[in-house]
Amino acid sequence: MSIIYQSTRDKNNKVTSSQAILQGLAVDGGLYVPTVIPNIDLDFDFLKNASYQEVAKVILSAFLDDFTEEELSYCIDNAYDKKFDDSLIAPLVKVGEHYNLELFHGNTIAFKDMALSILPYLLTTSAKKEGVENEIVILTATSGDTGKAAMAGFADVPNTQIIVFYPKDGVSEIQKQQMVTQTGDNTHVVAIDGNFDDAQTQVKKMFNDTDLREKMLANNKQFSSANSMNIGRLVPQIVYYVYAYAQLLKNGAITEGQKVNFSVPTGNFGNILAAYYAKQIGLPINKLICASNENNVLTDFFNTGAYDKNRDFFVTSSPSMDILVSSNLERLVFHATDNNDVETRDLMDKLVQSGKYEISDEMNNNLEDFIAGFASQKQTSDEIATISNKFSYVEDPHTAVANAVYDVYKEGSDDKTITVIVSTASPYKFPRVVVEALTGKTSELDDFALVDELEKLSGVKQPAAVKDLKTAPILHKTVVDVDQMQDEVEKYLKLK
Repeated sequence: MSIIYQSTRDKNNKVTSSQAILQGLAVDGGLYVPTVIPNIDLDFDFLKNASYQEVAKVILSAFLDDFTEEELSYCIDNAYDKKFDDSLIAPLVKVGEHYNLELFHGNTIAFKDMALSILPYLLTTSAKKEGVENEIVILTATSGDTGKAAMAGFADVPNTQIIVFYPKDGVSEIQKQQMVTQTGDNTHVVAIDGNFDDAQTQVKKMFNDTDLREKMLANNKQFSSANSMNIGRLVPQIVYYVYAYAQLLKNGAITEGQKVNFSVPTGNFGNILAAYYAKQIGLPINKLICASNENNVLTDFFNTGAYDKNRDFFVTSSPSMDILVSSNLERLVFHATDNNDVETRDLMDKLVQSGKYEISDEMNNNLEDFIAGFASQKQTSDEIATISNKFSYVEDPHTAVANAVYDVYKEGSDDKTITVIVSTASPYKFPRVVVEALTGKTSELDDFALVDELEKLSGVKQPAAVKDLKTAPILHKTVVDVDQMQDEVEKYLKLK
């Protein structure tokens, strides 16, 4: 049976996977979800000895079943190649009694590489399949990692443009430098005077602007998204959860069928949602631990059933999680309503109108897979130091949040399930936070001097992705107010 995707806000808006990838966001403002969960034979006798590319082919061929085997092989083989500095692509490392799933071995040393390495190939292949000749314009907001990973993937890809907006004071210096030095004639980076939620709101508004859409089409252009709103971003993330489980089997940490926990640092909710879909296809998962920083809107949601973005916004040491509107949560809410598009649309309308909504007790009962907690900046810093001192392993602040939340959960429960911490970035992406945590001192050094200091402290070689930044010229200097974002897009695309 073919897998069809429908909008979370209109059950009649149904498309194939290639059409969903091309659109990015549904025209009614909803997000595309599979109408049925594909039936996948998770043959772990095969999977535990399979390469990452082979596992990807099993998962993607089921969810993106309008792609031919040859098309998927082309996309997978070009995505997961020598650009990753570890042949395992996503190695699993034992740290004390738990395991860290390292998702930072790609070009931009963050987990976004896992999906954004393949998205350009999925997107351009989808365009060919659908006979689309328009220029594809990738429009995206980033809290620090998506922007660089997307640009690295799409730079100089024929018939595409990419425009990235980021909060000018809401990313690390390394993250900023990665973006503003990005090469490629089709790349455009814009800082905004605002936070990630401001950028994401305006990007969604542009996607849903009928007049802008018509103007784009008149100029032979159309939008698509590189955010995890795009199922072409989300589906490839399912792969590394299956791969992690297969690695646990291979190294004898578990037996087949034994359940595991995943603790996931969570901002926009796409990463942990992919784990939820992994469980839906039969991966033996016990609990999904949703780990937040002090912007703990998700913690409150899972603990109370109320989502309320009307709260103070904190700029923290884990900036990729500094988010109060977790876009991908809409997909989970849709499933919690038993796939009721009307109810989902009403809840999302309430979020726009009042900044909050509350789900029913029945819906809440459908979310029992999730445990939620948050870590303060002090807890995060302490966790980085503790893990380093105990195990000679250095984590970035986002991974440390997931570790700290797991520690609290473990101490307060009888759950002795083998647990995987999803490690979403290299510590070299946040050298100031990590070095100050390891030394217990505030540093006056600049971020690149701190990179050298981190190398001495950790004994881990600097990634080339960071080393090359030191001498890279700054190519993108534009800063705009939030209400000028659309003007900047139209100017860049020569629509005005």
